[in-house]
Amino acid sequence: MNRGCAWWTDWLCGLGRMALLAREAFGSLLRGRAHARDVLVQIHFMGVKSQSVVLVTGAFTGMVLAAQTFFQFHKVKMDTATLAVVSVSMCSELGPVLTGLMVAGRVGAAIAAELGTMRVTEQIDALRTLATHPVDYLVVPRLLAAHIALPLLTAEAITVGIGAGYLVGVGLLGIDAAYAWHNMLRYTGVIDVTIGLIKAVIYGGIVALVGCYKGLNCGLGAEGVGRATTEAVVVASISILVANFFLTLGLTPLLTALGL
Repeated sequence: MNRGCAWWTDWLCGLGRMALLAREAFGSLLRGRAHARDVLVQIHFMGVKSQSVVLVTGAFTGMVLAAQTFFQFHKVKMDTATLAVVSVSMCSELGPVLTGLMVAGRVGAAIAAELGTMRVTEQIDALRTLATHPVDYLVVPRLLAAHIALPLLTAEAITVGIGAGYLVGVGLLGIDAAYAWHNMLRYTGVIDVTIGLIKAVIYGGIVALVGCYKGLNCGLGAEGVGRATTEAVVVASISILVANFFLTLGLTPLLTALGL
């Protein structure tokens, strides 16, 4: 009983500390304390250097989705609707979710390891002695960069996924190109793209915030840094999957009501 209470208490305390870190970071961001150079460095690290894994993931996801959809639709003579399913799925669900998971595995772990190492080697304490707030210098640039980089990476993954699905469907499976393209444009709306990009912005904040929190609060020693890195990836990935469910339920009727 005591162990269960301790587990829940630790979890709630950690959630509260993360909420306080988010409030402090967004407050600092609104006050304009982020340096442009630091933000550009983080955008390059999170965006440019993550392109290869995101593009490969998007391409093969689009190809597999096109093949599996074709095999099922071919049974009911709906071959030309294959690309429409690929497009809607990549725009609103698979594109942002898979991009978020890939970036969480690469960037979230790197952020936690970097900040954790700085904490262990007392570099964060040194920043405080130099009158530099760690949140302003370390958290805010990463948070802002993630909000910018994730939607761009998601847009690339969506584009490449649809293109790869088109090549497989038309070039390999023999779907009529004109009808496939027409059905894709007919059934893919602005709301699908909007939902995907909004999700990407939120997932970027989750990855950066979880990585920074785990790094700033890691245990001492190499074991603490390793544990913080693992926890950052696991917590960010689970948070993205949980948030995706609630965002799907909330965004679709909201944007529909707004007329998108």
